[in-house]
Amino acid sequence: MKIETVKKKSFAVSLIVYPVMLFIGFVTHPNLIAMEPLQTVEQLVSRFHNNAMYHFGHMIVTFSVPVIIVYFIGVMNLLQGKGKAFGFWGGVIGVFGAFILAVDKGALCLTMSAFDTLSEEQFAVFAPFLQVIVSKSGLLFIVWLLFALVIGGILQIAGLLKEKVIKGWQGLLIIAGLLLLLNPDIELISSIGAALMCIAYIPWGIMELKKT
Repeated sequence: MKIETVKKKSFAVSLIVYPVMLFIGFVTHPNLIAMEPLQTVEQLVSRFHNNAMYHFGHMIVTFSVPVIIVYFIGVMNLLQGKGKAFGFWGGVIGVFGAFILAVDKGALCLTMSAFDTLSEEQFAVFAPFLQVIVSKSGLLFIVWLLFALVIGGILQIAGLLKEKVIKGWQGLLIIAGLLLLLNPDIELISSIGAALMCIAYIPWGIMELKKT
């Protein structure tokens, strides 16, 4: 298979898989309908402790990062007309945001599965120290830069609309979905955002696959 064909197929697949992986990652959270932001250790423990689906969901989101990078680079290469600048800068910012997403899930989420291997007695002693994670102490403040993923995505959508690669309703759904991801860890809102992105991206991805 020619390298150009591989690149086109990879981009098309990323359009479908990227939002689906995010959706799976969000809907596997416990207490999905609870509209409460993550503010206390007790809330954090109730979400992850002895909950295999929580860890599975975050692993899926972590593995989505390479797919997201393929997507951003694919759009960057696709936009060569009026939307070229939006494609380039959106791609640069978006790839940085994807890196922060990997840091976020690695530092704040995958480590929780290691804490779950402690005995209940050990965990009870250790649990109060999780406040530093809830408060994002030390260098964990870096995860606040996750908004770069949304900014990069919106910039590229603007370029895609300029070059009429996607329809207006798709652009609006994707932008709305990305903005809904910017919430204080309320998974229901994030799930709705990812669902809107699935509705917009999947038909586009299928269309791109048919072209290859």
